[in-house]
Amino acid sequence: MARYLAQIVVMGAQVVGRAFARALRQEFAASQAAAQARGRSGQQSAAASSISGMSLQEAQQILNLSTLTPEEIEKNYEHLFKVNDKAVGGSLYLQSKVVRAKERLEEELSIQAQDKQQSQQKQQNTET
Repeated sequence: MARYLAQIVVMGAQVVGRAFARALRQEFAASQAAAQARGRSGQQSAAASSISGMSLQEAQQILNLSTLTPEEIEKNYEHLFKVNDKAVGGSLYLQSKVVRAKERLEEELSIQAQDKQQSQQKQQNTET
């Protein structure tokens, strides 16, 4: 009886493991397809999301932003960082999420600036 129970547990773990691996492959493929659809800047943005562990949308939600401007990012960051300071009864976890969101948004601004600069250079090269 114990032998059959052990076999059932092992088989169940194998099924769950295969399903998890398949889901990971599908998610990776979908991520790559979405990045290709967005082009080069999309690939850089996807890479930044992967590295930071936070998507652009999540970062915007955390800092309560609809548009990406350095001034708005800094303003909302400063406010949320102070409000979540442990010294005033805030949460270190939330404060760290605010910091990560700011870093992710600054990375996105950097990517956008690089893309704009490259497109301007291409335009100048085609005009000459």
